[in-house]
Amino acid sequence: MSQNNNKSSSNKPNRSGSGGDRDPMNSGGNMFSRNWFWIVIAVLVLILSRYLFSTGTSSADLIGLNEVAKLAARGEIAKIVVQGDDLFIEQKGKSETLRSRKENDESLLASLEALGVSSERLKDLQVEVKSTPNSGAIFNWLIMLLPMILIFGFFIFIMRQAGAGGQNRAMQFGRSKARKLDTGDRPTITFEDVAGAEEAKQELEEVVEFLKEPQKFAALGARIPTGVLMVGSPGTGKTLLAKAVAGEAGVPFFSSSGSEFVEMFVGVGASRVRDLFDQAKKNAPCIIFIDEIDAVGRHRGAGLGGGNDEREQTLNQILVEMDGFDTETNIVIIAATNRPDILDPALLRPGRFDRKVVVDRPDKRGREAILRVHARGKPLDPKVDLSKIAAQTPGMVGADLENLINEAAILAARRNKRSIGMDEIVESIERVMAGPARRSRVLTEEDRKTIAYHEAGHAIVMESLKNTDGVGKITIVSRGQALGYVMPLPEEDRTLKSKGEYQDELVGLLAGRAAEELIFAEPSTGATNDIERVTKLAKAMVTRYGMSSEIGPLQLQQGESNPFMGMDFGEQRSYSEDVARKIDKEVRGIVELAYKRSLEILSSKMDKLRLIAETLLEKEVLDRQEFLELFNSPVAMEGAAD
Repeated sequence: MSQNNNKSSSNKPNRSGSGGDRDPMNSGGNMFSRNWFWIVIAVLVLILSRYLFSTGTSSADLIGLNEVAKLAARGEIAKIVVQGDDLFIEQKGKSETLRSRKENDESLLASLEALGVSSERLKDLQVEVKSTPNSGAIFNWLIMLLPMILIFGFFIFIMRQAGAGGQNRAMQFGRSKARKLDTGDRPTITFEDVAGAEEAKQELEEVVEFLKEPQKFAALGARIPTGVLMVGSPGTGKTLLAKAVAGEAGVPFFSSSGSEFVEMFVGVGASRVRDLFDQAKKNAPCIIFIDEIDAVGRHRGAGLGGGNDEREQTLNQILVEMDGFDTETNIVIIAATNRPDILDPALLRPGRFDRKVVVDRPDKRGREAILRVHARGKPLDPKVDLSKIAAQTPGMVGADLENLINEAAILAARRNKRSIGMDEIVESIERVMAGPARRSRVLTEEDRKTIAYHEAGHAIVMESLKNTDGVGKITIVSRGQALGYVMPLPEEDRTLKSKGEYQDELVGLLAGRAAEELIFAEPSTGATNDIERVTKLAKAMVTRYGMSSEIGPLQLQQGESNPFMGMDFGEQRSYSEDVARKIDKEVRGIVELAYKRSLEILSSKMDKLRLIAETLLEKEVLDRQEFLELFNSPVAMEGAAD
C-alpha cells in the first residue's frame, strides 16, 4: 500500500515552494516575457537605422541655396520640387538631380529673389510642391517614445531582479519554504551511518517501519504516532538522525526549519504552516522534519512585554494541524531542539508529540562506535586504537568526534603521511579541546618557570588522590587561551559523583596555586580559571547538591528558566540573610580545606614537584609514561608518604 502511494505521489507535479516539474509551455512563455524588452529595443533600432539610411542625405550631395540662385539666374533649372524644407533641382539637358535645403518656414521664391534672381526668371521657374512623407513623423514619435520605453523597461528589469528566485514574490510570500525530498533527492545516509544513539535509532526505525508497513500495526489497533520530538545537546546527532530517516523512508520527506515560518508580517507564518501541511496531505503518507522548533514553539504569552503575535499565531496553526479536527492523515512530524524546557506545554502533550526521544551524549562505547563510523574510508595506521581515543574524549559528542578525525587527517596530510597515526589523533584531541599550539607566543623565563610548577602541581595531586582522573599528558606549550594544561585520562565515564569525588576535584584544581605559593611564596594570575571553577563547584555542593552538613539536604540555588530569553534570567533567592551567611561560611570552609590538603600533598612531594617542573622546562611536553617514570623515580620517592 505504501509503495503504491509513493509511486502515485512521485507522478504528481511537485507543488513545494522549492520547485518541481515545470510546464514546458509555461517555461517558454516565461522566457519570452523576460526577453520582450530587448526584443522591442532591437525592433526600434532596426526601424531607426532603416529610416536614417533611406532618408538621410549625405553632406556631399547637397549644394547651397546660393548655388541654386545662380543656376536659376542663368536659366539652367528646368524644375524645382519642394518637399518640406528639401529641394530637388532638375537641370535642363542633364539627368542628374541636385539637392538643397531652404530656410525653415521661408518661401523659396522670396529666398531666391533675395539672392539676386530677377522676377522674370522667377516667373519662368517651374516649382512643384509635394507633401512631406509620414516617415518623418514616425521618426519624431519614435524619438519621443524611446526614453520613456527605456525608463519603463529599466524599472521592470529592477523589479524582476529583486524577485529573482521566485516566479512572483507577492503571490509566493505565504507559501512554505520546506524542501521536498523524493526518491532521487534523499540523502544517502542511513541508520548504519548513525552510532552512539541506539535508543533513538530504535524509536525512529519504528516510525519508518510504520510508514512502510502500516497494516502490520493497524492489525493490532495501533495508531501512527503524530510526532516525535528529538531532544539533545548541540552536536549529538539530531539532524543526522533526521537525514537517516529521510534516507530510509520510502515516503516523501519535507525538511524545514522553525525560523522559516516566522516573518515580520503577522499571519505569514501561519499561512506557510497551512501550505506545508496541505502539500504533506497531498503526498501522504509522508514525514515532515522541523529543525530547531524552539524558534517557533516557545511558551505562549511569556517573555518581557508579552508574547510575539506572529510567532504565537504560527504556533497555534501548528497545534491545530497536528491535532485538530482532521486527524485521519498519515503524516509524521519529527522535530529537533536543544531547549525542550522553553517549549509550549500544548506542543508536548500526547496526540501532538507522542514520543520524546533523548539524544544524549555518547558513552565510551558510543564514542568508539562514532569514531569507527567517521574513520570509514580513511587510511588509519594499524597502531591506532580507537578505544583509547574514546577513553580520552569524555563529554565529546558526535560533531566533536567527526571534527577530531577530520583534524587528524589534515595533520597527516600536512606532514606528508600516507596514513593517519596515533600521534595525529592525539594532537587533534588537543586542538579540538584547547585550540592549535601557539609556539610563537614569547614568554619570559620567569613565566615559563611559573607555568611549569603550576602544571606540575596539578599533575602530582591528581595522580596522588584516589577519586581523581589520572594524568594523560602535561604540557607548557600554549594552546588557545591556555598557557599550559594537564590532560586528564579518565578510566571510565561517570554519571554520578559522590561528595568525596567533588572534594578531591577541588583539591586538584587548587594544586596549581598551592605549588606557586610553595615555590615562589606568592600566587600569580595563572590560577584565575581554577579559582572560578572551584568557587562554582563549592557553591553548587552547598546550594544544589545538599552536600553540606550545616545546610543539610536543601536546594537553595534555583534559576527559573525564562522562555523569552532562552536562558536563566537570574538566580531567585528563596532563603534569608542568615542562611546566606551560612552558605558563604560553608563555601569558604570547603575551599579552605581543599587548599590546605593541596599544600600538604605538595609539601610532602617537593622533590617530585621540582623534578617534574624542571623536566617540563626542558622538554615542554610529558606523556603519561614519562610522567609516571618521574613520579615513581627513586630520587623522588623520598618524602612520598601522604
